[in-house]
Formats: sequence, C-alpha cells, structure tokens
Amino acid sequence: MNPLHDDATLPARAAQRHLPPAVQAFIDAHRQQGYRHAALDPLGEARPLALQRLAPACFGLTAGDAVHTDGSDWRGARQVQALDAALKAAYCSSLVLDASAVRDEVRCRWLYAQMETRFALPLPARTALLDRLVDAQAWEQHVAEHHPDGKRFSLEGCEALLPLMDALVDAAAAHGVGETFIGMPHRGRVNLLVNLMGVPAADLLDHFSPTPADPARHTDLVYHRGAARRLATPSGEVLLRLAHNPSHLQSVYPVVMGMTHAAIARGRSAMAIALHGDAAFAGQGVVMETLALTHKPGYSVGGTVHVVINNQVGFTERNPMDAQQARYCTDPTRGVDAPVLRVNADAPEEVLRAAAIAVAYRQRFGTDVVIDLIGYRRLGHSEHDAPKVTHPLGYALTARKPSVVEVYGAALAATPGHDDAGITAHIAARRAAVRAGWGLPAPANAEAPPVQPPPEAPRWPAAFGRTEMQAAISAMTHWPVGFVPHPVIEQLVQHWQACADGRHTHADWCLAENLAYASLLQAGVDVRVSGLDVQRGTFMHRHAVWHDQEPQPGQPAQFVPLRQLGGPARFDIVNSVLSEEAVLGFEYGYSVQAPQSLTVWEAQFGDFVNGAQVYIDQYIAAGEEKWGYRSPLTLLLPHGYEGVGPEHSNAHLARFLQLCGAGNLRVAYPSTAGQFYKLLRAQALAPEAKPLVVMTPKAVMLADADSHTPVAELLAGDFQPVLGDAHVAAPQAVRRVVLCSGKLHHVLHRARVAQGRTDVALLRLEALYPFPAQALSQVLAAYPQARNVVWAQEETPNQGAWHFVRDDIAAQCPPGATLALVARPATGAGATSSAVLHRQQERELVARALGPAAQAS
Repeated sequence: MNPLHDDATLPARAAQRHLPPAVQAFIDAHRQQGYRHAALDPLGEARPLALQRLAPACFGLTAGDAVHTDGSDWRGARQVQALDAALKAAYCSSLVLDASAVRDEVRCRWLYAQMETRFALPLPARTALLDRLVDAQAWEQHVAEHHPDGKRFSLEGCEALLPLMDALVDAAAAHGVGETFIGMPHRGRVNLLVNLMGVPAADLLDHFSPTPADPARHTDLVYHRGAARRLATPSGEVLLRLAHNPSHLQSVYPVVMGMTHAAIARGRSAMAIALHGDAAFAGQGVVMETLALTHKPGYSVGGTVHVVINNQVGFTERNPMDAQQARYCTDPTRGVDAPVLRVNADAPEEVLRAAAIAVAYRQRFGTDVVIDLIGYRRLGHSEHDAPKVTHPLGYALTARKPSVVEVYGAALAATPGHDDAGITAHIAARRAAVRAGWGLPAPANAEAPPVQPPPEAPRWPAAFGRTEMQAAISAMTHWPVGFVPHPVIEQLVQHWQACADGRHTHADWCLAENLAYASLLQAGVDVRVSGLDVQRGTFMHRHAVWHDQEPQPGQPAQFVPLRQLGGPARFDIVNSVLSEEAVLGFEYGYSVQAPQSLTVWEAQFGDFVNGAQVYIDQYIAAGEEKWGYRSPLTLLLPHGYEGVGPEHSNAHLARFLQLCGAGNLRVAYPSTAGQFYKLLRAQALAPEAKPLVVMTPKAVMLADADSHTPVAELLAGDFQPVLGDAHVAAPQAVRRVVLCSGKLHHVLHRARVAQGRTDVALLRLEALYPFPAQALSQVLAAYPQARNVVWAQEETPNQGAWHFVRDDIAAQCPPGATLALVARPATGAGATSSAVLHRQQERELVARALGPAAQAS
C-alpha cells in the first residue's frame, strides 16, 4: 500500500520564488517548527508549543488577505485562512516532520513535498487496517486472560506498531527489497512473533504455560526469541529475519547492522529495520556508536529505518517529550542528519503514511530515517507491575483512555456506509476468528528456524605450498606504475620476496598472517578484517593496505596487496570508528550471516575488549545454545606483559575461559607465527562454525626472532594444540616439565639455554579450550621420570588460565608427579606500568618456573 499521491498538493508547493516574503516566512516556519506545535501524545500529557506562535498575524498576514504571486496563479486556496489550515494539517497534525537535523537542502525539499501531499486511504484498506489493530489487541487480551502469570511486555498503547511493520515491509518490497533484517527490544516482540513473523501461537503460549509441552525447547525467554519467515506482499515475496535479542535492549542494533551488511556485500537487496525503546535509544551509548559506524565505508547498510516505540516511560520513570525545551528521545540521530517522522500511535492512517515516506526516503537517499511512534504504556513495565505507585495521575488517564481499536473503530463508524453497530460486529467477528486459530496445538518442530542463510556446499582447502606462496607474494608485491611506497613497506616487500625465493628462511607474524589470508582467498573463502587501525595494525604488524607517499591526481592513493590475487573471493579490511561495543556487535552479526567466511575483529589492545562485554557474554559465548546462531567470528586480542600498564597487557583470558562450556568457543594462545598461520586456516576451514578467541602478540613478541617460523614449517602440517620440546635430547633425564602458553615460552627457553639446563622440558599449550587432553597426554608420556609439573603464566593467578586448566593438566600428569603454579602475585589492577619492575618480576617468575639447578641431579 502506497498512500502517497502526487496529483493534489498544497499551495506551498507552488512557484515559491514568486511568493511574498511574509508568506514564504509563514510557510518556512511551519516546515521548520511545526512539529513542536503538534499534539502527538495520545494521553495529552506532553507539552506542545501553542499554535498561536504560528498564527498568520505573527507574520503580518490576516485571514482576509488574498495571497497573490506576481500575477501567477496557485493550484489551490488563495486566502490566508485556507493556507493556514493547509499548513497546520501538513505540519501540526498527527504526523509531523522534524527535519531540523537535515542539512541537505535537496533532502529537505523532498521531505516537504511528501508532507504537503494529500493523503487518502481507500475504504478496503481502512478496514484491513482496523483488522490488524484488532489482531494486535486480541493477542494481548488472550494472553492476559489465559496466562495471567506470563510476562510478555505488552504492546498495549502502541498497537499501531503491527500495521506500521506491515506497511514498512510492503513498502520495502515495492522498492525491490527482497530481505529485511529486524532488530527490536522486548516491548511487543511476542506480539510481532505471532502476528508478523507467523510463529504458531500455541508454540508461543507454551512458554507461558506452567506445564510446557516441551521444556527442552525453552533455551531462552520467549521475549528474546527471533524468527525467519518468507512473507508474500502485493509486490512480491520478502524474507523477514527477526534477530534474537537478550535483555540488553539496544545490543541487537549493531548485530542487525552487521547481518544486513553481510547480505548487501553478497549482492542481496536487503534493508534493516531497527526498533528501539524510547529510553534505551536516548540513554545507551551503543546507539551513538552504531549510528556513527554505519555511516562509514565498510560498515554501511544503505540507511536504516528506525522505529522508536515511544511509550514515554523508561522502566518506571515517566519521560514525556517536551516541545517547550525541544527535548526528544530521538536526538541521538541528529549526529547523522536523520529526519524524524513523529506520529501519534492513535492515528493509524498517519502511521501508514509515515512508513511509506520513511522507506521512500531511505531508498532515495541511502541513509537513516526515524519514525517516532508516540503512544503510551497501558500496563506497567511488565504485566505484573503497579505503575500507579509512581505515576498516579498518568495511569489514572491511562485507565480511562479508549484503545486505538475503539478510537479508530469510531472514526470508521462515522464514515458513509458504516455505523457503530456494524463496526462493533466486525471487530467482534475479527477477534473471534483470530482467537479460534490460536487454540490449535503447535505443529511438530514448531520452533522458528534460526535467522541464518541456507548452508552452502562444503569447501575444501586448496593446496598452498611453496609454489602457491611464491605466486601469491609475486602478485601481492606488484604495485602499480608510479606508486611510491614508504621505506618501511619497501623493507617488508624485500623480506617477503626473500622468503619466497629462499634467501630468507623464517617468516615473521606479518607475513604469516597475510599468507594465511592469501591461502584462504585462493581457496575461495571470503575474508573480512575489522577494528581500530587494522589496515596497518596497532603495532605496525599487518600492513594490509599500503599508501602512496607521493600520490598523483587520477591514481589510486592506496594499494591492497591481498586484492591482487584474483578469483571470486572478496577481501575486506576496514578501519572502524573508535568503538569496541558497536563494532564487535556488528561483526558478530556479519559472521552469523556469512558463516562460510573468515570474519576477524581485532582489538587495539586486548584489554579493550571489555568495552564489548555484553556481546561476549550474551552473543558470542551463548548465541548458539540459546538461539542456534552459528558464528565463526575470530577475535584477535593483543596480549602479553611488557611493563606497559594494566590497560595494555591483559586480554582478560580468564574471563573467556570462564565462559567456555559445552564446546561453545575456541580459545588459543599461539607461540609462533607458523602456529598463528595454521590457526587462522583451521578456523576458516573448520566443518563446524565456532567463535575463536586468540591471544595475539604485542610489540615484544612480534619482534622476537624465536617466535618466527621456518617457511618450510609454515607451509607444512596443521595447527598443533600442544607443542613438545624439540630441544630435549634425553627425555628420560627430564625431572621437571614446565607448561605455558604464548610469549613466556621463549623467555623460559632462553633462560634454560643460558643456564645449560638439561633436566627441564618446556611444553606449550597452544589451545586452551576445548582442552587438548589427548594431545597433552601423548606429549607428557615422553617424560616418564618427571616428578614436578609446573604451569607457568605471565598473568596473575586470578587473570590467567590456571584455574581453568589446572584439573585437566593434573589428569594427564605422569604417576607420582606434583602439579604447581608459577605466576605473578594476585592483583586487582593487573600488570605493572614500570618497565624496571616488569623485568624484575619476569626474572623471578622464570627462576621459579625452571627451579633450582640442583634438581637436575
């Protein structure tokens, strides 16, 4: 349904160049400030500005004056009174435009044209609209009647959301959109699940039953659930995907943006609809982060249609909009120049008009637009709340307030051909019909399908030996004629070429990572890398994008080596905005929609990952078990103690291990560039998608030659979860085995060599979860005389892996051996910021780990 008509317009759209200044000022005042004078609150509590401020007399006009235009004739009323009425109807009624943030004059003129276009909904469409309002209301009443103890976060007071969503989907289909990604908070979610997403009502009602038919299916709360549905519209079929969402209401917003971007990047016509609560939209920082993120190349979704379910209450605090002080919950979108269509939820025809304008704006300009659906909350925060405790006057009004079904039904009854009795009977019949359907038992396997793309054919790794490596490096280092690289890049290229032709035997971390991506791209696997400054890398360790030092007009200023390989696989590497929360949520959503790709997010420092803890806890660690989301997202978290302080040392390894259970994650801490290369390949080519958390090196280890890998070893074999000690000549003589991960191994090895010790074996646990028990058992079996097994870690006991690997290591120790911990003293803050103290702590830690030399006898 498209309620916009271009054949009948206001005089204000006529030849404006010929208008007298006073008339033009009168029109402009309505366009720019009319929204502040409209009574949009169904309860009448919000404070609009008085309409007298927009009276013709304020502009020197009187109602009796004729308005002429230098001899031109207008298509419409000539009198000021008629013009005043028309402008009030366009800009001060139940649907208003707030374009105060839109700085583009072309967009403003387009918006004014839409607002100044007359609107008339055909009679059959009005009846269908009433039916959808009845559907929304009937669901809430049915649950309240039959499941009074169920918590559903009722939509009552904003029932117009259902026909609004219908209209958005229909308009999207009319514009050629084939796939719609939807994110929303709790309010009204269960209602949309049954009335929009087509989830069987009995399946949802089972969640409210004190004796559910299948408790095993209840992996999460019903108002967290998502669904997928192919919906037929007048313009064709649309695939709807409603994303699952935990109780962190706004957290789903960047996730849905990532899902949408993944679909668009693969050539699908997709649109995002983000629903928000009014208080969360205004108060949660992830909103601002995501708004900024999705206007950056590499993260764009072609504009998002935002819908604010504005019940003017944040949890229990009443927060009606205040036009007197121009305060609105949608103000965060001012930073991205988004127009806001504010609409009274008790004016459902104007709600449909808002939907049509919003989708048309998004499609035309490719940017965000907001619908502020202003209603109320008939019940409390949940159905068992007592809202009168804190809002006695407001909820006294609510108790007397007729529902939107009653309001709109009365409006229809007043139209020719209808009467009260007929509308009442129609509503009763519609309510009875939908309730009859809800009494049916849920069909077998009624759980909604996971919001994921269909599985693709399995892929197999292409061979990547020395010949393939040489070809890749040749392509990657062949820059355009006239390109002037930085000397750092020239040295890097020389190293790469020397490794390719055998003049240099060892690959560093930079080459290993780039070759891992190259091998995957040649195998047909898409690769996406995102994060703050990932193109260069925080420690200048990646160099995936090269910059011309003397750029010339008409020539590319950047060169991306991995895009020179050819083939259909795509390589995207994008520097994010300064954000962890929004970006990690975005990449998680992207990975769910692109499970056959390698999706990588890198933190600037691993410590900063805690800025995105919601996504780690609620999505990455739990998404598969709760919702069936399969994500192969890889987190690269620079980690390691170097004396640079508590915010630049620790990627919170213990927290990730604490979240591990039932095979939900992979956690690794590789000690060499070769292991890192093989780990990335293993993650991308794994038959089962799981998130991977990697403790990656920082400056010291990146430069440590001992951590670099012989090229022949790099290209041979698979990732090893446990590495034995190749430097022990006589395993039978070993009395002490030291286990560790990452950088510490190389520190211990150099100390052992310096001491000439032959009684100590150094083993590396490269994979921490799932714990490689069998591999560790086989390696430990080589040291049957070992009596002391030590777990050594750089981190303090409370921040490292000890508490999570202790029991698993103990189970594999040789008979009679003791297991002990060597670590820094426990602390709440973490690593020291003193380089001197760091080196002292490291020497003490190494000495304790290797033990006294006397133990060699």
